[in-house]
Amino acid sequence: MYTATGTLDKERHVAEFAPLVKRIAHHMMAKLPASVQVDDLVQAGMIGLLDAINRYEGSLGAQFETYAAQRIRGAILDELRRADWLPRSLRKKMRRIEAAVNALEQRLGCSPSEQELANELNVSLTEYHEILQDARGGQLIYYEDFRQDDDGHFLDRRCPDSENSPLEEMLDADLRSTLIKAIEDLPPREKLVMGMHYEQDMNLREIGEVLGVSESRVCQLHTQAIARVRSRLKQQ
Repeated sequence: MYTATGTLDKERHVAEFAPLVKRIAHHMMAKLPASVQVDDLVQAGMIGLLDAINRYEGSLGAQFETYAAQRIRGAILDELRRADWLPRSLRKKMRRIEAAVNALEQRLGCSPSEQELANELNVSLTEYHEILQDARGGQLIYYEDFRQDDDGHFLDRRCPDSENSPLEEMLDADLRSTLIKAIEDLPPREKLVMGMHYEQDMNLREIGEVLGVSESRVCQLHTQAIARVRSRLKQQ
């Protein structure tokens, strides 16, 4: 769509694709600490949308939406990187949960329940749920994070090497296989949450409506699932 002078009607396109920015921002919020404001993500995403409109050379249809989504996510990640969003306190809480999961799995030979994890951490079940809620954000630490020291910057560490050797590619394939197995071994409800969020692209509120629980409860289940998966991967 163009103006009467033949120039691209940027304002109209921004308005048309603004819902895409909001959808991506709210989806990414599930992977971030509670201290991050969704409005900040939307603002960064709008910058990415404008950049996409300025750079794209084809017609602004379905293909543009795919391209714009990549630019929007990239702009939001850039903003998160500048803000240094992953505090040490979050890492510490995630490590506590992961250590408890690992210790109980070794001792029990199966995935521990929430009450067993709370007992291992020497806190009440309510306090354990609060720890899960506070620890939201570890979700953006993918398995590449385990290859480096926690004191490094995650977004720098997760950049893939485009010239991996055959050995590195084989090791990566093995790690992916382990990741798949770790997800398959999750308790049914946590596995369902992971599937709806990552495969069906549903946000926490939508998942809560399906499961009949609150958004905060879905967040707790999500964080706990990530802790279980991370614990399994760290054993490799």
